Amino acid sequence: MDIFNALTLAGGLSLFLFGMSVMSEALERRAEGSLKLLLARLTQNKTAGFLTGLTVTAVIQSSSAATVMVVGFVNSGVMTLKQAINVIMGANVGTTVTAWLLSLSGISSGNFFVRMLKPTSFTPILATVGTILFMFGKTSKKKDSGTILLGFSTLMFGMDAMSGSVAGLADVPAFQQMFLLFQNPILGILVGAVLTAVIQSSSASVGILQALASTGQVSYGAAMPIIMGQNIGTCATALLSSFGATKNARRAAVVHLSFNILGTLILLLAFLPVSLFLKPPLLDEPASLFGIALTHSAFNILCTVLLLPTSSLLEKLAVRLVPDAGKEAASCELDERLLATPHIALGRCHALVQEMAEISTTSLKNSMKLLAGYDKQTAKKVREAEEKCDHYEDILGTYLVKLSSYQMSDADSANVSMMLKVIGDLERISDHSINILESAEEMREKKIQFTEAARKELTVLCSAVTEIMTLACTAFVNHDLDLSKNIEPLEQVIDHLKEEMRNAHVLRLKDGACSIETGFIWLDLLTSLERAADHCSNIAICIVDAAENSMHLHRSLSVMKEESPYYKKQYAFYSEKYALPKIT
Repeated sequence: MDIFNALTLAGGLSLFLFGMSVMSEALERRAEGSLKLLLARLTQNKTAGFLTGLTVTAVIQSSSAATVMVVGFVNSGVMTLKQAINVIMGANVGTTVTAWLLSLSGISSGNFFVRMLKPTSFTPILATVGTILFMFGKTSKKKDSGTILLGFSTLMFGMDAMSGSVAGLADVPAFQQMFLLFQNPILGILVGAVLTAVIQSSSASVGILQALASTGQVSYGAAMPIIMGQNIGTCATALLSSFGATKNARRAAVVHLSFNILGTLILLLAFLPVSLFLKPPLLDEPASLFGIALTHSAFNILCTVLLLPTSSLLEKLAVRLVPDAGKEAASCELDERLLATPHIALGRCHALVQEMAEISTTSLKNSMKLLAGYDKQTAKKVREAEEKCDHYEDILGTYLVKLSSYQMSDADSANVSMMLKVIGDLERISDHSINILESAEEMREKKIQFTEAARKELTVLCSAVTEIMTLACTAFVNHDLDLSKNIEPLEQVIDHLKEEMRNAHVLRLKDGACSIETGFIWLDLLTSLERAADHCSNIAICIVDAAENSMHLHRSLSVMKEESPYYKKQYAFYSEKYALPKIT
């Protein structure tokens, strides 16, 4: 093997790893809706969890990515540890699909149809179709489909280059001697584990083994221990991803490692007597690409058959290895591991924005209660809610900006933009709650009382603001477009209420019914309540625009007011519902 073969090997390996990475990422994006559906159907049933893990990994072509995803789900509370165990076992079987695809390289026949099954025959076609879809596709789905085909073609070209570059090693005695050493099971397991841990992909390391096996110098006796080690090495990615995560997320990574180590030990104990005493001729025969794929599948299926019934014991073992050491520090509400699956990460963001909306709504309602009667505990809750909303805005804003840099569908991209706007509005609503609280405290300290007429007017305005806040949050949580269309007419009614109440205050001031100092507090309250309603209007417009994959707030608002008969009807309804009491 000369320097040029070595360069070809390095280039082929680079293309192989790059192609696998590109294909895997594109498959994740293309299948993210299906992934969410599968995960939503997860139950405590072992078979359902196993099949989910198998399907997801077969689709995205990476057990490491699938397991890291599972660790992220457990860390975020999307999945329980019990569910994760069954999914991890399924992932170990699903990852064997790649080896079967790569084994097609070993097909040899003069028949035209059989030759077309050989990757070197059909990958140029796939590459051509992939290029057309990637360059000329108008939608993200078409571009992702093109990327998948290009990634697979690159992978297979890399595999072919590796196989060609090592072909000369078939006649090198030292190469044959090296693989004779790997017939020592312990050494073979170590080599497989280290190689897989370094490149962080068991599918890729099996592909490399298949490329080396094309020389005819890799026996089944050497290949089997290496395959066992590869299953242990693939745990490195999940273990690294679990650092800094919750206990259950770390336990999920430990389950993955325990499952593969125990499976390897059990099958190694069966393999050693066979290889040492029975010495079947098969172990000395050269391993084929098909044979390695079969061995890889058989090993993972046997491990699963042996250990799937004991998943509850694996859970207990993980709890023992990662015990409850007192009170655990609060974990991050958003896990960056989920960024690998933007659709699911977006769902987690929506759940947190929903929590933020509930906190903001409760805070505004509590602050309005303080106007009727001050209470220290309620005031404390309002301040705590404002701090929580600030925290939510910080973590969600940072996470959503990161998420926006990932490739996703147009609808998901519009939802990211919507949530970035909504969290700002929710945070400002909580700020207005503090403003209302401070007005209530000022009234208490200065012993200021509103007139009876002012209190009745304020009750009407607070009721309207309570309704608009409830409508906005409900519409956001349920993506309810019909409900969101009720918000803008109510917001306009609140604007007019504010003006009427300001005018009524001026009349009371002229009559000497209230003081100038009372008037300052009155105007501050009107401004805070009206601005809170404005932010509810912003949320409603964001919901409508996100549904249309557009964020043109001013245009949508103009169309809603000028062209909608429904708007005029609802405006009339709310004007009557929240009419101020007549001055007597």
